[in-house]
Amino acid sequence: MIRFVVIFFSIFIFSATVIAQAPATKEQQELEKERQQLKRDIEETQGQLNKIRKTTKEIISQKALIERKLSLQEKVIDNINQDINFLNNTIYKSQKDINKMQLLLDTLKRDYTKSMIYSYKNRSNSDFLNFIFSASSFNDAIKRITYLKSYRNYREMQGANILRTQELLRNRISELGGTKKKKSSVLQVQAKEADILQSQQEEKNQVVKQLKAKGKELNNQVAAKKKQMMKVGNAIAAAIRRAIEEAKRATANEERKAREAEAKATKNTASGSTENTGTKKISKLSKKVTPVAITPGKELLNTTEAITLNNEFTKNQHKLPWPVDKGYILLHHGTNKVGPLTVVSEGISIGCDIGSPVKMIFGGEVVLVNNYDDVQMVVVKHGSYFTGYSNLTGVNLNKGQTVEVGQVIGKVAANLDGIGAIDLIISNEKSDLDPEQWLRRR
Repeated sequence: MIRFVVIFFSIFIFSATVIAQAPATKEQQELEKERQQLKRDIEETQGQLNKIRKTTKEIISQKALIERKLSLQEKVIDNINQDINFLNNTIYKSQKDINKMQLLLDTLKRDYTKSMIYSYKNRSNSDFLNFIFSASSFNDAIKRITYLKSYRNYREMQGANILRTQELLRNRISELGGTKKKKSSVLQVQAKEADILQSQQEEKNQVVKQLKAKGKELNNQVAAKKKQMMKVGNAIAAAIRRAIEEAKRATANEERKAREAEAKATKNTASGSTENTGTKKISKLSKKVTPVAITPGKELLNTTEAITLNNEFTKNQHKLPWPVDKGYILLHHGTNKVGPLTVVSEGISIGCDIGSPVKMIFGGEVVLVNNYDDVQMVVVKHGSYFTGYSNLTGVNLNKGQTVEVGQVIGKVAANLDGIGAIDLIISNEKSDLDPEQWLRRR
């Protein structure tokens, strides 16, 4: 029984020591790392906003950057809230551990007091000798001596456990106080970041007011942007149609060759060739060229190569790299509210520094390289999917060329507002898709 009690208290003390000495958790470290990255992103966005304000009076771009700042600031506050929740859980667990350790300490003190009183009452050497010599046999006497030694060791262990538990309790209380101080500090940071968010919201409201005040000027800008987007959309749509027609012709050509080969093999068999030889030739030809049917209404080549590329592209949703290393969304896919006006975009417009290298987001075949309004556009086929990159300069590609993911295809040019931007469109044979659903999250 004594051995069991000693082992139990030793295990508890060891567990409490591990808990008390545990370093900052991985979750806390990840939250802090994420928060620092968000702050760097906010500083970078602010730098881009300051640069735009110096070089242009374009308010639409300012609004996009301010909205990005707002989004990042909201993520910072969400990060702080997660940290506060974690600290609350830590405080709760620490208080729970302190209560358990206090209860254990009271139990140890009570048991130690009882054992000391018992030892005091039986402190005479004659009592110990009588206890030993009253044994019925020599073996029984040995057991009684062993018991007395174990009891003495148990009392010593009780005293050591009390001292160790008191030390752990002091450390745990100290850690609890430190956690509460940290929570107080984080709450102050939360209040400060909330004030920043409020000021950013007011900044956005001011920009919206300016947009509403510049009705005619803004209307002209939006009209010019729509005209440009229409040119790009029509060019990409035409490139996709041509690629589909070429795929159809290639399929029809394969089917014609297969039929001619089969007819030739049949003719050779009929003119006196051996049956086995003819059969082997037909078998080989059938394996070499497999006719591929085009489903009515489906406007794309259904070859093995196209299917493989299609499957690979589809599996990379939310994983594709961005076409530029650093950038921010100026226009989202679909409907965009620009002050009192509405702009519908078939892709996304990514703002970035003029001259930034533009990279392929996925490997494929170039189906269009075109010039329009002093800038260039590239369309690339990825099986049954297409990506279009417009507002480029310095493009050095040719139609039919194979490109790889990450390959530089040109540089970012200035858009109609005088700032660097690239327009990205992702389409299949049916409709335009939202590129933000395909690019990896930043």
